[in-house]
Amino acid sequence: MKFNITIKKAVLLTLISGFAIMFESCDDYLEEELVSNVAGTYYLTESGLADGVEATYSYLRFFYGGERGFTMTTFGTDIFTNGSDGSHKIFNWYDGGLNAEASYVRDSWRDWYKGINQANAVINRSADVEMDEATKTRWIAEVRWLRAFYYFDLVRTFGDCHLSLEETEGVEVEANRTAASEVYSQAIIPDLEFAIANLPNEQDDYGRATKAAAEFLLGKALLRRSYTSYAGADDASRAETLFTNVINNYGFELLADWGDLWDINNQQNSEIIWNRVVNKELADTAVDSEGHRGHLYFLMEYDKLRGMSRDTENGRPWKRFRPTPFMLGLWDRDIDTRYDKGFKHVWYANNEVSDERGNLAIGDTALYIPGPFREAPWTEAAKAAAPYMVYTTEDFTERLYPTVNKWIDPTRPGVQHVQGQRDVVLMRLADAYLLRAEAKLKQSNPGGAADDLNVVRTRAAVPGQEAAMQVTGADVTLDFLLDERAREVYGEHARWWDLTRTGKLVERVRLHNPDAAGNIQDYHVLRPIPLDQIDRTVGGYPQNPGYPQ
Repeated sequence: MKFNITIKKAVLLTLISGFAIMFESCDDYLEEELVSNVAGTYYLTESGLADGVEATYSYLRFFYGGERGFTMTTFGTDIFTNGSDGSHKIFNWYDGGLNAEASYVRDSWRDWYKGINQANAVINRSADVEMDEATKTRWIAEVRWLRAFYYFDLVRTFGDCHLSLEETEGVEVEANRTAASEVYSQAIIPDLEFAIANLPNEQDDYGRATKAAAEFLLGKALLRRSYTSYAGADDASRAETLFTNVINNYGFELLADWGDLWDINNQQNSEIIWNRVVNKELADTAVDSEGHRGHLYFLMEYDKLRGMSRDTENGRPWKRFRPTPFMLGLWDRDIDTRYDKGFKHVWYANNEVSDERGNLAIGDTALYIPGPFREAPWTEAAKAAAPYMVYTTEDFTERLYPTVNKWIDPTRPGVQHVQGQRDVVLMRLADAYLLRAEAKLKQSNPGGAADDLNVVRTRAAVPGQEAAMQVTGADVTLDFLLDERAREVYGEHARWWDLTRTGKLVERVRLHNPDAAGNIQDYHVLRPIPLDQIDRTVGGYPQNPGYPQ
């Protein structure tokens, strides 16, 4: 059975007595129908505790799959810059608008602490619930996995932050600024170790946390910490072991065809370690106000071009994220399928056209983007002679550019509908191989890293070109590994964190993102502490270095 939480239920059940630091006013919640006495006794029953566990998952949906999460992990990197539309280009430009008043910064801080306080409430109140102890322990392991997830997102976004493992009850106007090293040692790592020890290999409800998901997340946390001044001596080796467990112990398998990963009818496949599940019925009826919105953001403005109008097959183009020239040059398309299977090349006419260029019937080729390393035949004369429009590099603008096809959702109930029904891909086997390769490289084992990279690259090969896709330890550097991550997991809520983890953000943005290069500074590896947090804390709250106090 798929794990689904109705949105109303999730909202109602998070109305616990206290709020994590700096939550918005209680007035925002009063329009909802209140479940009687949630604060007092509801979580003290088995059914109430079960609902509380489900509600703890709900805060993932505000970041993962929505515009905020895509913006904060995609913009301002080496592989994507801004398209023409949207109000949050500050995350790409690194200009003065990226400050403590930025709404996405405020909302992320706020939602992650909501999730943490929800987890704290469930954990603390569970002691008084009489029920089967094995089931209770499993539920607490899920909630501790979620609390670690929220704290990991906080420290890798903001650095030092407020740490509390107790439920906040009533109005709280004091806050600590705990070193990120302590957040790892007191919260993230022990929570994930508990989760690994107590979660099952499989859950009856698809989408709930599993032992493999806990091992994956702990591996990722330790790998990140291995780059810091407070790293544990064995962080990289522990990370390698954890990723090895994920790869070997649970029956996950790479799909034979990389393109099949993005088939909307094949989402819960053998490669998925853990996804944030989206319920199609709730997304289609907008009961789920978020859904998966990735289908909106990576598209060019095809619907104003010759022979085309907006339809569900091609998507609603919000024109947010445009690939950089550097990104478009990363694939050798003679041997690697991932550009051809991840980008859209042809649009077929859905309007009849009769003009000086000729006639287009419905279903004829209307637009064509040959893409990198396929443009040579398309001289201006050849483009003018074609019966359809051909766009090459010199034609690209903030409205017209190669379109990522990973998240297209033709199942939406209408062309304007924004909530897609895809699951949000957050942990998959190919990523485990790439992260293990990075852990091996961190331990001065480039040959071992090459072995893992070759598993991923072999799957991506053009048939017959598998040998040409192989690399050796001599080829593997941190930059090569980051290039390979760009080729494989672009658009998967990873890139900004990949670059900040490895200390490569500023260098690579200056090299490869001309819209960001002039403004990015060393301090931009962290986001600003939100003004709400500063203003509502007695005595104020320290701002991250570099940002105005």
